[in-house]
Amino acid sequence: MVDGEKQLEHLERKIKDLQAFAREQEINLNSEIRSLEEKAQAIRQEIYSNLSPWQRVKMARNMKRPTTLDYINMLCTDFMEMHGDRLFSDDPAIIGGIARFEQEPVTVIGHQKGRSTRDNIARNFGMPHPEGYRKALRLMEQADKFGRPIISFIDTPGAYPGLGAEERGQGEAIARNLRDMSRLRVPMLVVVTGEGGSGGALALACGDWTGMFENAVYSVISPEGCASILWKDPGKAPEAAESLKLTAEDLKKAGVIDAIIDEPRGGCQQDPAAMGEKLREQIKIVLSDLKQKDHSELLQRRWERINRIGVWTEMENKKQEISQ
Repeated sequence: MVDGEKQLEHLERKIKDLQAFAREQEINLNSEIRSLEEKAQAIRQEIYSNLSPWQRVKMARNMKRPTTLDYINMLCTDFMEMHGDRLFSDDPAIIGGIARFEQEPVTVIGHQKGRSTRDNIARNFGMPHPEGYRKALRLMEQADKFGRPIISFIDTPGAYPGLGAEERGQGEAIARNLRDMSRLRVPMLVVVTGEGGSGGALALACGDWTGMFENAVYSVISPEGCASILWKDPGKAPEAAESLKLTAEDLKKAGVIDAIIDEPRGGCQQDPAAMGEKLREQIKIVLSDLKQKDHSELLQRRWERINRIGVWTEMENKKQEISQ
């Protein structure tokens, strides 16, 4: 939780309680309520006006943020979930299936976290096993066969690093997804809604267009993992977050993502319905454009997009040293 959010939540509960009390007792407390609302607005402005990268990480991990299933239900109709990779088992950390977006058949895929501790355990905290990635690839290949656009939602700390996952080929499953996504002949849209952790996120994210929520993060490693490797101290995660350049603004500058999708002040959990409508409009625009491209043009554009990712700077004095 971002610093100050507990105080804000306490104040918001107090406002609701006061409003309910005023209705029950039929008394006018508008002045007191207005004063508290102004105070809450000032605190909200102070908290969210200039978030640090580490605060963005904590925002992305907020358990109240809408999940992939929430967005599917907001954006789509007739969702039919499909299960299993036809090799080992089903992985509840990744969900997917067929649905209709604006009356058009699409395939939707995404990481699924839980809302409670029990649900998170059942979903493995959104960390997929190899069978999850193989299930996703099965659905992508099915979409490619029948000409359905793909919408992929990214929200995972990373691929599950357990012994069983490694024994069943975690690295191979991720690598195969990367290779085969680059060959898809249908449009693929990717939306980073929360955490985009390492190859665990990338295995569902090699598409034609990538949008990222304002308070989402996307990185090769978690700040805690980076701090443990570089400084042998996970407590230096805030410094690692600063160095990793994992915010939407950083990634837009580097060409990793194509668009930043603004969130309500305080995060998309403050108004999920409005966030869903904003995402709907963005997807409609992008999908309409991509559908105009034929297969060969899609593949060429995807290849060029991947090759454009990243920025670098050549230092003149270093070039001179090398030449000598």
